[in-house]
Amino acid sequence: MTAIRTLLSGYFPELTEDQLQKYDRMGELYQDWNQKINVISRKDMDQIGVHHILHSLGIAKVVQFPEHTSVMDVGTGGGLPGLPLAVMFPEVKFHLVDSIGKKIHVVQEIARELHLQNVTASHTRAEQVRDKYDFIVSRAVTRLANFWPWVMNSFKKTGSPIEGLYYLKGGDLEEEIAESGLITKQFNLSDYFTEEFFDTKKVVYVPLKK
Repeated sequence: MTAIRTLLSGYFPELTEDQLQKYDRMGELYQDWNQKINVISRKDMDQIGVHHILHSLGIAKVVQFPEHTSVMDVGTGGGLPGLPLAVMFPEVKFHLVDSIGKKIHVVQEIARELHLQNVTASHTRAEQVRDKYDFIVSRAVTRLANFWPWVMNSFKKTGSPIEGLYYLKGGDLEEEIAESGLITKQFNLSDYFTEEFFDTKKVVYVPLKK
């Protein structure tokens, strides 16, 4: 699993030895858990570093979450993008939610193994969460027009210029964004990462209306 460490330290030279160890261990834990519960496509497991951990950290290339802010990861599945981001930003609180209980169990176990004190995970739907957050992240859960109503009332609305939704999506999004009626900014992950996997991958940022 040293490939994960090498991969991430090339793109994020500021990572500490402790963080790199956590990412290596995260890769191992996903391998272990995936044999029991299918949290990641089996054919994808040998690409866990690029397709899952690095992809999740694409969000960290377009926004730096300030210390003591809070992030909700909606439809986190096995903990992506929330767990890789929680290692990257140890002073930020992350709440990972998913409607599938067995996946949340995996998230809780991996967070415990990695001693991530800044992570909580809940078996619930985003629309049932009453807390408010500075940021919301997610990875390709559904179309933006469906997703936004689930989370639009979950923001603290502090007036921060970077507050909002950071959504990992792939492919041609023009029609989907037009359908949503939202004002967005798109970041191409191919601008940050050289792997072919990122050629069509984007972070879609939806700022809060002032």
